[in-house]
Amino acid sequence: MDSHRLLVFRQIARTGLIAGAARELGWTQPAVSQHLRLLERQTGLALVLRRPRGVLLTEAGRALLRHADGVAAGLRAAADEMDALARLRAGAVRIAVFPSAGAALLPAAMGLLLGRHPGLDVRLREAEPPQALDLVAAGEADVAVTFVHAGQLPDEQPGLVRAPLGDDPVRLVLPRAHPHAAGAGPVDLRLLAAERWIAGCDRCAENLRRACAEAGFTPDVRHGTDDYVISQRLIAAGLAVGLLPQLALDAVRDPGVAVRDVLGLGPRTLHLVHHREAGRVPAVRAAVHALQSAAGGGSTAV
Repeated sequence: MDSHRLLVFRQIARTGLIAGAARELGWTQPAVSQHLRLLERQTGLALVLRRPRGVLLTEAGRALLRHADGVAAGLRAAADEMDALARLRAGAVRIAVFPSAGAALLPAAMGLLLGRHPGLDVRLREAEPPQALDLVAAGEADVAVTFVHAGQLPDEQPGLVRAPLGDDPVRLVLPRAHPHAAGAGPVDLRLLAAERWIAGCDRCAENLRRACAEAGFTPDVRHGTDDYVISQRLIAAGLAVGLLPQLALDAVRDPGVAVRDVLGLGPRTLHLVHHREAGRVPAVRAAVHALQSAAGGGSTAV
């Protein structure tokens, strides 16, 4: 059954006049009459009795009107829900983010997002960059915050777009009592060739090994954890030295560590990643803007 004709019939029934329905719809009277005839042909029943001063619904017409009212109510509900989503009074957005950005960047972004759009349902999923991209590609996350270190190639996924979110400097973290804990200027990693090291996630461990190789040595990696709290506690205890991003140090700073710059070591670059069509989704677009604001600006492909 043609729902459009059903709504035309509903207008006839509500006004009691074919001419009245035509005025309400902005149509011609013959066009409304034609829709009514086609609907009666489709149902095989007379829906109205035509009278000089209007129409009278038949039993079939009264039954069909109940269904027409249900269709109209459903369409109104759909329109209201679409309007709520478009105006961000409702909707959901799922953000995949690596741990240090989740601690240092996401709370501010979520605060901005929910402050502007309190009706949104914002959900966090912790994931390192490769897994975060897989989540977005599979439709299990809407936006991912990822990173690549200097010299590393970013991961690519068909259909996804990437926009820079800013740089995150990588720092040398030492026990506070370490001989190189104090001083002016960046530290040359060659001075730390004999140290025990702690490495983070696979991408960070690769960056550590590359930086040390460029300094002429292979690091003695004794510990591996992507938990920056554990890393700092081990360093503070004098069990290792390490490289940590500034975001991790912004999230938590152990009083037992000292932080120095590293000679020649570039920052890692943060990115936002989402499906190419996400610009048409208001909740995703709002999340991207909030993340950019929390990170201090930047351009986006959305």
